[in-house]
Amino acid sequence: MLNAEVKVKKFNPEAKLPTYGTELAAGADLYALPGEAVTIPPHTTVMMHTGLAMEIPTGYAGLIFARSGLASKRGLAPANKVGVVDSDYRGEFMVALHNHTDEQRVVEGGERIAQLVIVPYLTASFVESEELSDTVRQAGGFGSTGTK
Repeated sequence: MLNAEVKVKKFNPEAKLPTYGTELAAGADLYALPGEAVTIPPHTTVMMHTGLAMEIPTGYAGLIFARSGLASKRGLAPANKVGVVDSDYRGEFMVALHNHTDEQRVVEGGERIAQLVIVPYLTASFVESEELSDTVRQAGGFGSTGTK
């Protein structure tokens, strides 16, 4: 487990800094900007403000995932499934929260809406090649390794 300091800028003094639910949690909770509740109609996506910008360290990316309880119990999850925040982005962190249900949902101001995981990444050099190395799997696609 690595620890790093991440600079956070508040666009709104009421914005909540990300927090970890437990000492060993991988994801830090992101909060909706405090204030008025936001109603999300069925099968609709709403851009939820956090009021925060962050300086993700170079060589890392911030991945924004659903909060499991919000997704499984209330049907609310990021529309793009996983948001990717590059280390050179300095704008407000927003969550495209989608209501997957047939009923409207209300998100209260200050409520936890997603989780942020900061991970290292590799920048690849893509080189065209006529041949690729052989593997056991080869071109086997979806489900090719079996179900058990």
